[in-house]
Amino acid sequence: MTLGLTAYVPEPEPECCTFSPMRIPVHRIAIAMLAISAASALILANPAHAAEAAKPIAVITGGHHTCAILDGGSVKCWGLNGNGELGYGDTTSRGVNASEMGDDLPTVDLGTGRTALALTSGRDHTCALLDNHTVKCWGLNEIGELGYGDTDNRGDNASEMGDNLPTVDLGTGRTAKAINAGMWHTCAILDNDTVKCWGKNDHGELGLGDTSHRGDNASEMGDNLPTVDLGTGRIAKVMSSAGVHSCVLLDNNTIKCWGYNGNADLGLGDTDNRGDNSSEMGDSLPAVDLGTGRTAKAVSSGGGGTCSILDNDTVKCWGYSAQGQLGYGDTNNRGDVGGEMGDNLLAVDLGTGRTASAIWYGDLHVCALLDNGSVKCWGWNSVGQLGLGDTDNRGDSGAELGDSLGIVPLGAGRNALSITAAWDHSCALLDNDTIKCWGNNAEGELGQGDANSRGDGPDELGDNLPAVLLGTAPVSLPPTGADTTVLVGLAVILLAAGTVLVTTRRRVATVK
Repeated sequence: MTLGLTAYVPEPEPECCTFSPMRIPVHRIAIAMLAISAASALILANPAHAAEAAKPIAVITGGHHTCAILDGGSVKCWGLNGNGELGYGDTTSRGVNASEMGDDLPTVDLGTGRTALALTSGRDHTCALLDNHTVKCWGLNEIGELGYGDTDNRGDNASEMGDNLPTVDLGTGRTAKAINAGMWHTCAILDNDTVKCWGKNDHGELGLGDTSHRGDNASEMGDNLPTVDLGTGRIAKVMSSAGVHSCVLLDNNTIKCWGYNGNADLGLGDTDNRGDNSSEMGDSLPAVDLGTGRTAKAVSSGGGGTCSILDNDTVKCWGYSAQGQLGYGDTNNRGDVGGEMGDNLLAVDLGTGRTASAIWYGDLHVCALLDNGSVKCWGWNSVGQLGLGDTDNRGDSGAELGDSLGIVPLGAGRNALSITAAWDHSCALLDNDTIKCWGNNAEGELGQGDANSRGDGPDELGDNLPAVLLGTAPVSLPPTGADTTVLVGLAVILLAAGTVLVTTRRRVATVK
């Protein structure tokens, strides 16, 4: 008869493994205890092997929330959650208290085995392009922006995420290559390089030649949802959806825009909407005139305007400019009358010798990632969203751009890898695998564990601005001569046939 005992394993914290009480021989309990002691001593003696911070690989901003994809494809979101836009099965905002970030901030349940390739956010909804090239959306759904054939929010109640959250029906055999959300509508570039859009369509922003919403009623998605007519032989490279208009960068490196045009958002030399009536799309929709011989490399649409990086790495912007967001030193709209586009539309002055590698149009402000890894923002600055330590707009008066426009202080020696801007906050993914955000923080969208805005006063940016705490990543211990799995933190044991599992916090690392 073998002497045994029952080792009690307490219920783990969320997002850890689930262990059940089991009977384990006493001699194996002793071995396990030695392993725990050795592993703990090894971490203490070698800080380099201790838990490291989770590494974000992408960041996206919504109306008043922010989401990040972490290394490995998991997703964390923080900020306003009034409609479930964070994807946690409740309407509790995250990020306004210190106990809500880091390891205490859960990952979004995308479904069994699913990870994220890309994210996009509208004002109050979020969508993910998954590793199997399907799309899932959650949050506000009052006009079908989630694409589920109803107007029920998702992610605001328990049991609505994970495997219970359906994928968006893109059509028989169709998958997605890219996704982009506007304020209340969403667009996807499909695997065959066509575009489908759903949600609000009051101004033709879906590009379907009418003003009927799509996705808010059954039988409007899938094969019943038409593709956007981009013109004969034309296919999409990049989509950019804004408040109430949409733009696409085509395979011939031209830009076409449709939807609301009351502020010259579309850059067509008038204020007539496009896409809200038949015969306005396809070959009937002209490309934006960027200047003689000029083509586009990137496009970003925002609240009332659009910016493009051209083939010579300069930036041109058109549309609404009441806050100086076009970057021309005045508040004059561009593109609403003839003679303002093409060669007559000047490049934005980014500074001596500086060009743009990325551009992001928020609501009423614009941020550019420059060729040297620095960031410049201009336009509306009510709560420090430009990151310049004050609340003065930039770009609405002369001599505020170019060398006169300061760079956003990201910290000593730090450069940005990517940028994103929303209604009134901005974020950057830095070269040390961290995220920093500035601007409005009333809902915790900056991820600082408080509700204090950053960037609207002196000495709040740079090294004084902490990176967003996203929790710990898996750790790896050096070889020990045995296969060992360690969960970083502290708890009890699970022992089986030569393998020691030390349960601790949430993360898992395997040592061979």
